[in-house]
Amino acid sequence: MTATLNQPTPVAATQVMGLGAYRPTEIVDNEQICQWIDSSDEWIRKRTGIQTRHRAPADVSVTDMAEGAAREALEQAGLQGSDLDAVIISTVTHPFQTPSAAADLAHRLGATPAAAFDVSAACAGYCYGVAQADALVRSGLAEHVLVIGAEKLSDFIDNHERTISFLLGDGAGAVVIGPSATPGISPSIIRSNGEKWETISMESSLLNFRDTLAEARRAQDASALLDTENRLWPTLRQEGQTVFRWAVWEMAKVAQEALDVAGITADDLSAFVPHQANIRIIDEMVKQLELPESVLVGRDIVDAGNTSAASIPLALHRLAKENPEISGGYALQIGFGAGLVYGAQVIRIP
Repeated sequence: MTATLNQPTPVAATQVMGLGAYRPTEIVDNEQICQWIDSSDEWIRKRTGIQTRHRAPADVSVTDMAEGAAREALEQAGLQGSDLDAVIISTVTHPFQTPSAAADLAHRLGATPAAAFDVSAACAGYCYGVAQADALVRSGLAEHVLVIGAEKLSDFIDNHERTISFLLGDGAGAVVIGPSATPGISPSIIRSNGEKWETISMESSLLNFRDTLAEARRAQDASALLDTENRLWPTLRQEGQTVFRWAVWEMAKVAQEALDVAGITADDLSAFVPHQANIRIIDEMVKQLELPESVLVGRDIVDAGNTSAASIPLALHRLAKENPEISGGYALQIGFGAGLVYGAQVIRIP
C-alpha cells in the first residue's frame, strides 16, 4: 500500500496585523523638478496632483528602506523577526538580479531561516505580495508573513525625461499578515494584460540586453557586453496617455469586482487605497465606484509622488495613522502598472 503524504494544517482566515512605513527625509518639490524638464509647478499639479516627492540619498538602499518599514510593522503586530516564516519584498528597483533583497532583509531582521523572495510586479507588486502571503498562511505553510513594497525609483530615472521621471518618488511600506479567527483579507484578484507590455518599461540607450547579447554572440565577441561606453544605466519610460486611459476605464471595473468577490459594497468601506499613479485616475475611480463621502481615500501622491510597489502600503499607513477611527474597518486596495499587471483585495485595517 502506498504511504500517504502529510499535509500542512490550513487555517480558515487571515488578517493584516501591523503596518509600517519608511519615507526618505529629502523632499523634492516641483520647482526643483522644473530645473530638468520644460514644465511648471502649475502644470505638474494640474496633470498629476503631485506637489512634492521623497528621494533617498545615495547611501540608502531599497533594503534599508524596507528594513525601516518592516521594523515598524513588526512592532505594531507585537512580533519579532524570529516569528516570521516568510519575507516578501515587492520591488523593481533592487539593483541586483540576484540575490534577492528579501533574503538580505530576513537576515537583518533575525528571521532566518524564513523563506525569502522578491516579487517583480511593478505598481501591483504589493497586492501580489499580499495575495501570496494570504495563501501561504491559509494553506498552513506559514504562520506570519512580512510583505513589503519598497522602491528607490530615483536610481532609475533620467531627470530630463518627460514621460515619467517627474512622477516618481522613493519609500517603503510594510504589512505583517497572520492567522485570524474571522476573515480579514478577501480573495485576491491578480491578473495581467501583456498586450500592453511595452507601455511602461525600464530600458537603457541600448535596445535591450537581449539584443545586445544576441549581437555579441553573432560576433563571437563577449567583450562587447563589457563595453563601458554602451552599457548605460537603465531608466524608466512610459506611454503616458495609453496607461492613463487603461487605468481610468479598466481599473474601476477591477476594483468593483474585488468588492463583489469580498461580498461587500462600497457602503461597507472605511477606506479606498488605490495605487498612487495620478490624482486624476484616483478621482475618476472614486466617481465610477460611487464611493460614499464617508469613505476615506488615499491621496498620498500629493506629497509622496508615485512610489510604485510602495505606494499602497504607504498611503494605507498614512490614512490609518491620521484617522485612527478607521481601525477595524475595511479598506479596498488596488494596484496596477507595468506588464501590464494589476491586483486588488479588501483588507481589514489593523
